[in-house]
Amino acid sequence: MTVAIIDYGMGNLRSVAKAFEHVGADRVLVTDDLAMLRAADRLVFPGQGAIGSCFSHIEEHGLRDELSELLLSKPVLGICLGLQALFDFSEEDGGVEGLGVIPGQVLRFPEKMIDGGERAKIPQMGWNTVDQRRDHPLWRDIPDAAWFYFVHSYFVHTANDDDLCGACQYGDIEFAAAAARDNIFAVQFHPEKSHHDGLQLLKNFLSWDGTW
Repeated sequence: MTVAIIDYGMGNLRSVAKAFEHVGADRVLVTDDLAMLRAADRLVFPGQGAIGSCFSHIEEHGLRDELSELLLSKPVLGICLGLQALFDFSEEDGGVEGLGVIPGQVLRFPEKMIDGGERAKIPQMGWNTVDQRRDHPLWRDIPDAAWFYFVHSYFVHTANDDDLCGACQYGDIEFAAAAARDNIFAVQFHPEKSHHDGLQLLKNFLSWDGTW
């Protein structure tokens, strides 16, 4: 089985690749070659940083027109910015049109959020619990309210409750920590940095056939 990590010039690509190798992936590629992406058994859409730069790199690598087709063709895991890019629109960088694979928007955390009686720091950087809202194969052997590692200033609001697979609370805001539609599962947190439960999610992805 081959896992292809989409390389569009930014993101924590090597750490994600090493995590997949650790959980038993037969072959892990970090590539922007369309033929290799099409031939892979599973796709991972990782990322970190600003979404405007994300889409600039995607367009420079000639991937934008191909991604919508690729993302519907096999099991897909989105990570962090790879989650946000799947939605219709992001407020970041003056407003950026996303891929529109899942309906919803990416919004910035308010500047004056309260967390435990104190002003919440932006970005959210650290561990938080995820409330599993729907059963999904990628939650197998992961307890509800498990802890995962987050780093983000923007959050996802899904347009449809059916797409919300996991929720998280930060300050006064509840946001989508995981979204799922058909063959796509995407998370705001970093499973490769989330110890046992994060690695279990990656392991579950390797055995997932894209249906649920």
